[in-house]
Amino acid sequence: MAGHLRLILSTQGALALALPLVGCMTVPDVREPALATPAAALRARSIAVTRHPALSEQPAPSQWWHLFGDPTLTTLEAEAAASNLDLLAASARIEESRAQLGMVDAARRPQVSVQAGYTRSALSEHSPMVLLGAPSEPTSTWSLGLQAGWELDLWGYLRHQSESAEARLQASAYGMDAVKVSVAGDVARTYLLLRGVQAQLGIVEENLQIARNLVRMTESRQRNGVATRFDAAAAHADVASIQARLAQLQQQRDALMNALALLLSKPPRELDERLADAALPALPERLPIGVPSELARNRPDILQAEARLRASVADIGAAEADFYPRIRLTGSVGVQAFELSDLGSWSSRQFSVGPALHLPIFQGGRLKSNLALSDARHRLAGIAYRQTVLRAWHEVDNALSAYATELKRHEQLQLAWTQNQTALEVAQRAYQQGTSDFTSVLVARRSLLSSQAELADCATASALSVVALYRALGGGWSSELRMETAATDKDAS
Repeated sequence: MAGHLRLILSTQGALALALPLVGCMTVPDVREPALATPAAALRARSIAVTRHPALSEQPAPSQWWHLFGDPTLTTLEAEAAASNLDLLAASARIEESRAQLGMVDAARRPQVSVQAGYTRSALSEHSPMVLLGAPSEPTSTWSLGLQAGWELDLWGYLRHQSESAEARLQASAYGMDAVKVSVAGDVARTYLLLRGVQAQLGIVEENLQIARNLVRMTESRQRNGVATRFDAAAAHADVASIQARLAQLQQQRDALMNALALLLSKPPRELDERLADAALPALPERLPIGVPSELARNRPDILQAEARLRASVADIGAAEADFYPRIRLTGSVGVQAFELSDLGSWSSRQFSVGPALHLPIFQGGRLKSNLALSDARHRLAGIAYRQTVLRAWHEVDNALSAYATELKRHEQLQLAWTQNQTALEVAQRAYQQGTSDFTSVLVARRSLLSSQAELADCATASALSVVALYRALGGGWSSELRMETAATDKDAS
């Protein structure tokens, strides 16, 4: 009875020492970084939506590539979402963060373990215990018991660590969403570049045929004494120049096909047959881009930076709580005997229970350095958050500007192509009639080739501006799906 009384008094004494310190523990006073309002960018966005009928403030689709209406692109996006190695690595990082959260949460729960042992020992005949009368014969000791322990998290040290680990798990999940956005954008961008190069190949091959016809015409005129060697040499040089351009475009086409294969985690040349020549997809007739206030909620990299900021705040709380005492309740119950047959007897029982108090007094500056480190990391997380938001606004503004510019450029290039086509027809007719030299034909044909190439390049750039726009808006993942997954994980835990 006296032993139990001493145990209760010791427990109450430890708690009495610790409880006054609870009132000294304060929640970390951390403010979120102040963000400037992009007023000029918002005005430019509003003007762009007003001027271009395709743009609207309807919610942006998560699978925005469907707007192009290209079945091949849709299939490639689906395959990349299932097999891309960057996505698989991001998924593994989520599992890693989930395991770390489980390890941190385990420290907040009671710990129970079973211990069993057997030892055979003997005292030395010259030991003090034997000289005092203890036996020196070998003896066996059998033990079996149950141990339990639980830390009282009075100042939130373990709670803050758990909050930090949970925020880092969320950051890993948003990191995977950011990879989804990047992969979806890379697949669409590479596919459109490929279709653009294939369109350029068609233009060059068509012009190669025209150039060869000009060679035959100049050679015929030279044989009849109408043309000079200059005309024939210039025509042959033009064919060689076009063939060199053709070889360059073929190399670009092969490299882009391999780039798509890599995004889908396939060996080189694996997609060559599937990616045969096809027309560049037309620009979508409608481009829903949502409202500006949704940007921070739709960009997973912003949400990831915000989660990392929350984790840094929790780390500060844990570092501050580490200055205070830590109390752990421990207990054990079991049996111990010299004979195995005596383990079941009531007289072999043993137990212990009581609190353990850890009070840091001198740590060589470790606790202060840890708090300073947490503060510095929080400032870095705040700067990273501001950078991410600012970069997002810049990317959206640049993408909208590129979209408007490419539309305007396409109109002018279309006009230039029409005029150059007329100029070539007039120059060829004049050369055949002998009223103009071959130089005018060569200049007109090169101008037409340049116009065709620029027009195809502009069409590709216009499509790429759409990809850049939806990539900047955070398209390629679903915030609703993320919230549903988070709710399911919470229910499961």
